[in-house]
Amino acid sequence: MIRLWLVSLCSLAFLQAKQRPNILFLFADDQRADTVAAHGNPHIQTPHLDSLAKEGFSFRKNYCAGSFSGAVCVASRAMLMTGQHWMSLPREKPQSNWGSNQTLPALLKERGNYRPFIIGKWHNGKKTLDQSFANGSSLYMGGMADHTNFEVQDLHNGKLSNKRPAGGFSSTVFANDAISFIHGAGKTENPFFLYVSFMAPHDPRNPPEKYREMYYRNRPPLPQNFLPEHPFQNAPQATSGRDEGLAPWPRIQEMISDQLCEYYGLITHLDEQVGRILQALEQAELAENTIVVYTADHGLAMGSHGLLGKQNVYEQSMQCPMILRGPGIPQGKSSHAFTYVHDLYATLCNLVSIEPENKIGSKDLTAIIRGNSKRVRKTLFLPFQDNQRSINDGKWKLHIYPQINHQLLFNLEKDPHEMQDLAKDLKYSEQLINLEKRMNEWRNFLRDPHPLRSDNPLPLKPSYNNQLRVLDRWQPEWIREKYFEGLSVPNLERK
Repeated sequence: MIRLWLVSLCSLAFLQAKQRPNILFLFADDQRADTVAAHGNPHIQTPHLDSLAKEGFSFRKNYCAGSFSGAVCVASRAMLMTGQHWMSLPREKPQSNWGSNQTLPALLKERGNYRPFIIGKWHNGKKTLDQSFANGSSLYMGGMADHTNFEVQDLHNGKLSNKRPAGGFSSTVFANDAISFIHGAGKTENPFFLYVSFMAPHDPRNPPEKYREMYYRNRPPLPQNFLPEHPFQNAPQATSGRDEGLAPWPRIQEMISDQLCEYYGLITHLDEQVGRILQALEQAELAENTIVVYTADHGLAMGSHGLLGKQNVYEQSMQCPMILRGPGIPQGKSSHAFTYVHDLYATLCNLVSIEPENKIGSKDLTAIIRGNSKRVRKTLFLPFQDNQRSINDGKWKLHIYPQINHQLLFNLEKDPHEMQDLAKDLKYSEQLINLEKRMNEWRNFLRDPHPLRSDNPLPLKPSYNNQLRVLDRWQPEWIREKYFEGLSVPNLERK
């Protein structure tokens, strides 16, 4: 009798494993939300992402929920993997200390018999990798690298191999490994969770020459909110950070145009690799039973507001694409509901009928996907370290800069590019009061320890010094010559 009962349980587990869909998670690095042609950008070529949007569901107001670090990708990945807002993670080294929070791949393995497999970038340390994946290939255990010259490691039963040359362009290398995994996936009965974490379009902005030349010949316009310099000191990284030093101040239109062409080239090349991976799913006859997720860790300024990086709470830096395709997901639909990247934790759990083990801050988006709900939150809160806060109610957006006692107010319906500050206009004092109240509700909920104002504010005026720009060792020679000419570099080994 006991033997029959055990056999029945094993049969049920096998059946559930067979019924659950595979998950293919494609994760870009530093991709703005407005760099998908199907989402309204006629100046970029993304045919495979366009097809994914046509065949799936797009979240058009998707954001990274801010950051505890200037390396925003570290916070974004921590939130994605744990389903927690960064303010709910342990305060001590949250980038690599996720406490008792069960990671998404570990949960899928434990409760859904999934086979987690990682390819590409992991920027959160070995301890969190051990909490999440036991197997993978071509791992890059760092934040960035020259896309054409870097080393990777393989992961087998929790052990990392020695480093070896990647042997190709980053997006191509990771796509090749994903394709190999997919073609071998049908040999086992359990569903897979394949996490492919690309390094593109993060700088160095050195796509294969063909892909940057295509945009040099047919240049996209600069962002509508382009400025030569940001008008105030929004964060320490604005004048001393690595990202902002990738071009001199003041920003010259021709130079930003070149960098935008190179950035678009990286995205188009990445799109081509995504297409190869999706084609492999079709060839392996796995497409119909695979949930495909495409998103990015956050956006990037790329000249907007005089900035280049992501260390700010403007729309273009925190907003990023998010598309889902697969069984039970309607085709060609989209939503403008406020979502965070880490909402994917709860959403994927629901889509594969798995209950999270621990309480999470992630919101389940399946009701929106299925047309049963319009939204999961009324406002969107973006806290960045201790120096920036913003709140967005869909029409109005308030920025507060606590260290300099400065604030901005934008009517996003009329001014989606955040170009006309209304904070000093007395006509909008009611909006300011209401938005700060909404912000404090979020701050109380998340136990934000940082005040919104300083008794000893720092200077409002920024101080740009081109001699303090830092050239990291990952920039290839042609980029050094083009963007760092004449600059004395004290430390080429800086990461």
